[in-house]
Amino acid sequence: MSKRHSAKYKLDRAMGENLWGRPKSPVNKRSYGPGQHGQRRKQKVSDFGLQLRAKQKLKGYYGNITEKQFSKIYEEADRRKGNTSENLIALLECRLDAVVYRAKFVPTVWAARQFVNHGHVLVNGKKVNIASYRCKAGDVVEVRERSRNMALVLEALQSPERDVPDYIEIDAKAQRATLIRLPELAEVPYPVKMEPNLIVEYYSS
Repeated sequence: MSKRHSAKYKLDRAMGENLWGRPKSPVNKRSYGPGQHGQRRKQKVSDFGLQLRAKQKLKGYYGNITEKQFSKIYEEADRRKGNTSENLIALLECRLDAVVYRAKFVPTVWAARQFVNHGHVLVNGKKVNIASYRCKAGDVVEVRERSRNMALVLEALQSPERDVPDYIEIDAKAQRATLIRLPELAEVPYPVKMEPNLIVEYYSS
């Protein structure tokens, strides 16, 4: 599995939120932070602290995106015309591993990265094994034929835990998904509130 698999729920506890809406999250039982000081009374957080927290939460949600990768995505979002917050979300959701996760081909964002890296995914009929590959509106993402009977895929597609968002058209039988359009923040099914506007303030300060 990916390098953060064994520690993925640490971010849940650090943030005090169930970031992926998963039933196994420890936040469901313990809403306080990790460690011996986790139950201490929370101190007032500064504006910078709120901005940093928003960045760590959004970056962490997408799995193993590094700080350098995330800052480059933000820089591109800032260069593009329109609202930087909306651009940032659209760029993150257009990553191939994000599309694979949203299409319910795999159960988690970490599994999506590994699934792509291991060559199980085709984009417009061609194998792509780069998780950060950027999909465009109209791109067709599908599971390779020889990978379609994997238990991981079959269980994920049948899971009632998540719904496929409206900006992705899914053919579950063919294990094929089409990115219809770039999503807006309000359309992305985050289980928790994301605040990209605070991330814009973080990088602008």
